Amino acid sequence: MLLAAGLILTPGNRAAAPRRGCPLVLPMTAFAAETAKTAETNTTARPRLMALGAGKCVSCKAMAPILKELKAEYAGRMDVEFIDVWKNPDAAKAHSIKLIPTQIFFDAAGKERFRHMGFFSKKDILAKWKELGVEFTPAAKPGAKK
Repeated sequence: MLLAAGLILTPGNRAAAPRRGCPLVLPMTAFAAETAKTAETNTTARPRLMALGAGKCVSCKAMAPILKELKAEYAGRMDVEFIDVWKNPDAAKAHSIKLIPTQIFFDAAGKERFRHMGFFSKKDILAKWKELGVEFTPAAKPGAKK
């Protein structure tokens, strides 16, 4: 199977449905078991949003400010992690990433609950957490009146 221009190409040049996002092309590398083990372990006992993408991917760049906001607004209640799969291809293999950006939702026990490929808005991310039974309220801003 080969990914090209946002299409998943299979043997015989049969194209699967197009997806929004950047195609993932990775060099062949040895599987890093330690990377996978570390990525799968949630030692904080908080829900975690893992975003896998790349710094030069257009959709990934659009997600960067969203991830930054989520990390700041929900600090201490949700962990937000970004992994650049072009710099760390073993992480992409460990999580079977086929298209970037990909967001993986883990519960507090570290179990994968949902996976999304392509751009995902902040509103949609929070709605998905709510659907999964986790509702967040933003932290009070410093200096805000109660």
